[in-house]
Amino acid sequence: MRDIEGIRPFKLVKYFAYTSFILIFISTLVLSFIASRGGKSLLLKKSEEYAHLVAGNLNHQVYLQFTIPTYLRFGKIRLREKAQFELLDKIVRNTIHGFDIQQVNIYDLNGVIAYSTNPSVVGKKGNVSKEFELAKQGRIASQLIVHELKTYIPFRAEKPLSQKTEWVLGIFEIIQNLSRDYKSIAQFQYTVIGSALIVMTFLFVGLTFIVRRADKIIEHRARETRQLEEQLHRAEHLAALGQMVAAVSHEIRNPLGIIRSTAEMLKRKMSENKAHVQLSEIIVDEANRLNRILTEFLEFARPQPPKFTSCNITEVLDKALNYLKPEFDKHNIELIKQHQDSPVIHADPDLLHRAFLNILINAIQAMPEGGRLIVNNQFDKENRQVFIEFFDSGPGIPENVLKKVFNPFFTTKEKGSGLGLSIVKNIIENHGGKIKIESKQGEGTKI
Repeated sequence: MRDIEGIRPFKLVKYFAYTSFILIFISTLVLSFIASRGGKSLLLKKSEEYAHLVAGNLNHQVYLQFTIPTYLRFGKIRLREKAQFELLDKIVRNTIHGFDIQQVNIYDLNGVIAYSTNPSVVGKKGNVSKEFELAKQGRIASQLIVHELKTYIPFRAEKPLSQKTEWVLGIFEIIQNLSRDYKSIAQFQYTVIGSALIVMTFLFVGLTFIVRRADKIIEHRARETRQLEEQLHRAEHLAALGQMVAAVSHEIRNPLGIIRSTAEMLKRKMSENKAHVQLSEIIVDEANRLNRILTEFLEFARPQPPKFTSCNITEVLDKALNYLKPEFDKHNIELIKQHQDSPVIHADPDLLHRAFLNILINAIQAMPEGGRLIVNNQFDKENRQVFIEFFDSGPGIPENVLKKVFNPFFTTKEKGSGLGLSIVKNIIENHGGKIKIESKQGEGTKI
C-alpha cells in the first residue's frame, strides 16, 4: 500500500509534465500563427501606404510633366500616338525607378487600360472590381489576389502648389508582388515552430530519461521495501516459531533424558539377553538423535552470542577436520588442505568450530560413495579479512533447491531438522562475515 501511495503522485507528476509539454507546443503553434497573421496584416498595411506614396508621386509627375504639356501642345491626349505614349512611359518609369513596384496601370474612367508598364495589356478592358469603383469615387482601395497586392488610387487634377482637386481624370493601379515578403514571414513562422519543436524534443528526451531513471529508482526502492517487509515478516514468524520451539524443546528434553538414562540402565541389567540389549541400544541411539535435533532447535531459537577472543583460524579448521577424520576414511573421501595463511583473528572459536562441523558433515553426506574435499583459507592483510572455501566433488545442488538452502527447516534429507545451514549462516553473520554457496549439478558444491 505504501508503494502505491508513493508511486501515484509520481505518475501524476509524469502526466502533468507530458501534458504541459503538449500544451506548450500547441501554444507555440498558436502564437506563431497569430504572429504570422499579425506580420501579414502589417505587411499589407505598409504595402498599401507604400503604393499610396508611389501613386501620389506619379499623380504629381504625370499631371505636371505629361497631362498639361501634352494638352497644351496637342490639344488633346491620344496615347495611341507613339510620341505621347513614349513620353508618358518615360515619366512613369523614371518616377517608379528605385521603388519595388511590379506593374503600373492607368485606367480611364470606363475601365479601359490606357497605359501600362506591360504594353501587352494596353487598350484592354481591365477587371472592374468594387475597389476600382471606390477609386472612381475618390477613395483609395486595395485588393489582395494570392500574393499580388493591387491598389487603386484616383488620378486627380492638381491646382498650383500641388493642391489636388476633386476632379478624377483616371485610376492608377499599383501592383506589388509580395511573394518574397510572405515567404520571409512563412520562413519566420517555420523557424519559430522548428525551434520550438527542437527545444521541446530535447526537453522531452531529457524528461523521458529522467522519468525512466526515476521509474527504475522507484521500482528498485519498492522492491527493496517489499524485500524488507518480507524479511520482517519472516523474522517475526521465525521469532514466534523460535519461542514455540524453545518451549517445546525444553519440555521434551527432560523426559527424553529420563528415557535415555532408563534405556542405558536396562541395557546394563539385561546384558545377558542380546535381544533386549539391541532394543536398549536402539532407544539410546534414537534418544541421542532426538537430543541433537532439540539442541539444533534451541541453537536456532536462542542463538548464542559470540564470545570474541583471539584464535587461530587454521587451528579451528584443523580441529574440525581431525574430529571428522574417521568419517572421511569411512566414506573414502580424499581430504586436501590448502591453507595459504595461518591468521589470528578475533572470533568465538567454539561457534566457528560448530559452523565448520555442520559444513563438513553436509559435504560428507553429499559424497556417500567417496570423493574429494578441498579446504583452503586465505588472509587479506590489507582489509583484515579471512576467506575460507570448502569444495566437494559431490553431485551438486539443483538451482531450485540452492535458493532455499539457508531457509530454516528446509531439508532434502530423510533425517534432519533443516536447521544446519541456517545456524551456520547466523554464526558467520554474527561474526560480521558472509556465506555464499555456488553449485551446479554434476560439478560439486563450493561454500
